[in-house]
Formats: sequence, C-alpha cells, structure tokens
Amino acid sequence: MTKVLDRRALNRALLARQHLAQRADLSVPEALERLIALQAQAAQAPYFALWTRLKTFAPQALSDRLEDFSLARGALMRGTLHVAAATDFAAIRPLIQRGLDRFLTEGGVHGRALAGLDPAEIAAAARDLLRQGPLSAAELRDALAERWPDRDPQALAMAARIRLPMLQLPPRGLWGRSGQPTLAAMEDRLAAPKPGLALADLVRRYIAAFGPASVADAQTWLGLSRLTSTFEALRPSLEVFQGEDGVELFDLPEADRPSGDAEAPVRFLGEFDNVLLAHEDRTRIMSADHKRRLYTANGILRAAVLVDGFTAGRWRIEDGRTTSILHVELFDKPAKPVAKALADEGERLLAFAAKHAGGEVRMEVSDV
Repeated sequence: MTKVLDRRALNRALLARQHLAQRADLSVPEALERLIALQAQAAQAPYFALWTRLKTFAPQALSDRLEDFSLARGALMRGTLHVAAATDFAAIRPLIQRGLDRFLTEGGVHGRALAGLDPAEIAAAARDLLRQGPLSAAELRDALAERWPDRDPQALAMAARIRLPMLQLPPRGLWGRSGQPTLAAMEDRLAAPKPGLALADLVRRYIAAFGPASVADAQTWLGLSRLTSTFEALRPSLEVFQGEDGVELFDLPEADRPSGDAEAPVRFLGEFDNVLLAHEDRTRIMSADHKRRLYTANGILRAAVLVDGFTAGRWRIEDGRTTSILHVELFDKPAKPVAKALADEGERLLAFAAKHAGGEVRMEVSDV
C-alpha cells in the first residue's frame, strides 16, 4: 500500500531540502548546486535566500561571482529572472525552451501581434544588435521597432527575450549597487553548455531540492507541460508516495524526509523566495488565505515570515535617515516563545541588511 504523506510531512521535507530547517555550512557555489537556481525578480532576493539558508554568507560572495560570470542572472524557469551557476544556466535554458515558446502562441496577445513574422528572424536581429554591445531592454525594443515599424514594439521585444537566451549584466543584481538592466546574449558571456544534461536529470534535481513532488509540481516550477512520460521513465528509480488528496508524489529513495513533528525554526524569506513558488500545490507551506495576503495587486510576492514551517506574516525593512526598522506584520498573534524567536531572528536580519546598525524590530498583528 502506498504511504500517505500529510501536509506537515511534506513541509518538513521541503524545509530540510531547502536548508530552512537548519542552516547549511555551504559555499555559494555549493548552495546553488543544491538549490539549482534562485528567484531574482527583486535584485536582492538571491541574497536574502542565501542568508536565511547558510550558516555564513557574505553578500560579496554572490556579487563577485555575478561579476566574473561564474554565476549568471537572466530569464530561466517560467521566463522569470533567476540566478544560477553559469554551467547550469547554459544547460537548463534550452531544456525549457518549449515552455517559453507558449508566450508567443498564436492565441496570445504577442502571438497575434506577430502573426506572419518568424520569431527566429526577430531573435537573429536581436543577436546582431547585441554583438555590437550590451543594450537596455528599451534600447533593444526600439532598435527592433526600427526594423519592423509596423509591428508592436513590446511584442518584438518579447519574441527576442523568449527566443534568444540573454543575461542581465552587472551592476544590476549586485549587493548595495544599482543600475539600469542591460542585456547581452548568453553565448557572448557563458561557455557553451557541456553535453549530457537531459530533462530527466533536471527533474531529478528538482525532486532532490523540492520533493516529494507531483508531476504537476514539476511542471509548475519548470514552466513545462507534458512531463508525465519523463516521470514514468524515472519511476523505477524513485520512491512513490501519495498526498492526502490522493495525488502521486515522487521522491529520491535516499532523500531526507523528516517526521512532520520535527521542530522548525522561524525564518525570514525574501521576496519571491523559491520555496513559495516551486509547487502547483503550495499548501505544504502557504495557505490560500496567506497567499492572498502575501501577493500584491500587481503580482509581487512579498517577503514572508515562516513560523513552525508555514507562512505566518510578512516583513519589510524601513531605512530612515538615521535609523532602520524591521516591520514584521503577523497574520495571527504569536505565542511568547515565537515572538522572542522572531525578535532574535529579526535582529540577525537587521544586522545583515539594514542600512543603520542597531535597528529596531517592530511586530504587529494584521487585521486584514
């Protein structure tokens, strides 16, 4: 009989894989190898992701690797910005191309705007433009519009972004620095991917980092459909479980699956943290009500607080002229030990990210 894993068991497994149950003694490259890629829509998001997962982490350790291109920052899974090891970025990007192509389907807004025009021709034009040097997204869009003045410039830019692998260049994405995003073709900055990484290998790495997981979970994270055949090919090498809803869940036999009763420390997650975006069914860490509270009207996933392994609130740091304040907005009143743990972890967060030393932690319970 197939073993059933309840919500807490799935939660504890996810925390363990993501180094959120216990901070890991790993370098930045080692962490990226295990986590595959880090969400990077918000410039500082990868830094908070590593801070909350690693025993020791200095932001410069990530920034330096973005500057020397041993790490890469660009559109990857689901067409969203990620940071990944350069070798992984180059290898993963072609594996997810068919998922990205859905943004250009004939039934979509951009597809209709580009009807009769070959996206490959747009990508080739963008490639020629970027050979002359990096361009901002607006500069690339405007240059493509000059080539096709009768077409929607935004649709042209989307086609280029989808069909031509590109990177965002530093200083964008560096800690403590800012700059307009500028783009370069991936092949101009990264070595060609080594042959050998197949879609099945990527699925196994996903399961190792986020499992136990269903076919739908993997499809959601990768932005791909039709992964059933990949899972069926892997089935003999995987453990198979069942969720409380009856859905099949797959895992590596050797993977860590702690008891649902295992303790989970409070954690502060940055905006768009992977752990909140990696499954089709997110109830293993975030309820539907909390999802509503954590997302803004324009689709920003706020920085979140975990209590007992599950989302329990949101946070932000307010840097004034002379002081820094960490605002922690909780969805329910915390017990005293939890409030103390949140204050202690909040002080660590302020020491890491606040502009001014000795900042203040302020907690309140939301009535929304």
